[in-house]
Amino acid sequence: MSAISDIINNSKKVVIKLGSNVLSDEHGSVNKTVLHNIVEQVNGLMDQGKQVVIVSSGAGICGVGAINKWSRRGDINYKQALCAIGQVELMMAYKQYFADYGVHVGQILLTREDFEEHTRNLNIRNALFTLIDEGVVPIINENDSVSVDEIKIGDNDTLSALTANLWNADALIILSDIDGVFDKDPKTYQDAELIEEIVDINELLDNIDVEGKSSFGTGGITCKIEAARKVNKYGIPMVLLNGRKLNIIRDAASGEENGTVFLGKAD
Repeated sequence: MSAISDIINNSKKVVIKLGSNVLSDEHGSVNKTVLHNIVEQVNGLMDQGKQVVIVSSGAGICGVGAINKWSRRGDINYKQALCAIGQVELMMAYKQYFADYGVHVGQILLTREDFEEHTRNLNIRNALFTLIDEGVVPIINENDSVSVDEIKIGDNDTLSALTANLWNADALIILSDIDGVFDKDPKTYQDAELIEEIVDINELLDNIDVEGKSSFGTGGITCKIEAARKVNKYGIPMVLLNGRKLNIIRDAASGEENGTVFLGKAD
């Protein structure tokens, strides 16, 4: 068994983050097959007695899918409006797929201020614990429809790390469209090598190329590394897996698939 399988199998409280590139197909629409498969895997974790919080991107993609005529509008008002529409579509998909297993979902939309102000921070914790204690899966996203630079978290890798720390999770699993952290961009270089375990983040940054970001997502590998830094600081391991592979969480837990795990010191 690998370090990743040990972490998944031994963790009771798990935060799972779904990136936009996991949820979207090549046309920028929601990949329902992938989303339903991830929901199935989450239900499997819950059947094992685990508690799961989902941090989900995808509101913008769902908004474009619903009202494609706005997709090329660069104005911030239209982007926020698309997210407002898309968030409803996204939650409807989660509600429908989790209902197949008799599981309810709850929506929590957050901004940076919610994590920085003590009373709001406490309210998030109370809402999370109440939902989870009642067997409801919290679906967390940034409140993109009202977020401006002053209150914007910026990417859901960071949001998932803040959530994992707030909830005192045992593990953070980030599902992306790559197999893990490589020594260079695997989409550009065929000889790129997967780094399976990372203990020293600063040493990692000195030795890999972290440039570039995805076409649909708001962050690149740098955001994921910084998310790992945030959770590692509190002793929480972070696992990076390819969420486009069906049954990836289940297969990683059994040792059949691998990715990258951040195990160690953050400073």
